[in-house]
Amino acid sequence: MRHTSFDGARGCYIEAALEVIADKWKGVILYHLLGEPKRFNQLKRTFPELSHRMLTRQLRELENDGIISRKVYPEIPPKVEYSLTDLGRLLEPTLLSLEVWGVRYIEMTRYSRNCQSDKS
Repeated sequence: MRHTSFDGARGCYIEAALEVIADKWKGVILYHLLGEPKRFNQLKRTFPELSHRMLTRQLRELENDGIISRKVYPEIPPKVEYSLTDLGRLLEPTLLSLEVWGVRYIEMTRYSRNCQSDKS
């Protein structure tokens, strides 16, 4: 359930941020958009176990939240690219910090789950 407003109480800002980016795929989708715009199929190939429907849903939610933009080019066949908005770009240091933390976490805990997005 998505909130429609936040009251600014302690912890509320974290709650608001996590509500936007904390779904299973959103963080890694955003991470892969840091470098350059990507087409839908580029993202789909990055996450082969992610269904077409789920990727579409995650992208729509990120677009609705103002984190990514969807640009449709007037050509045939249709070309659509996804990129970070200015608001989405503000997440770059956070995503890079999470990457560093993830490296340390894996080293310290010997976490063994395969990361599918490394296969791109």
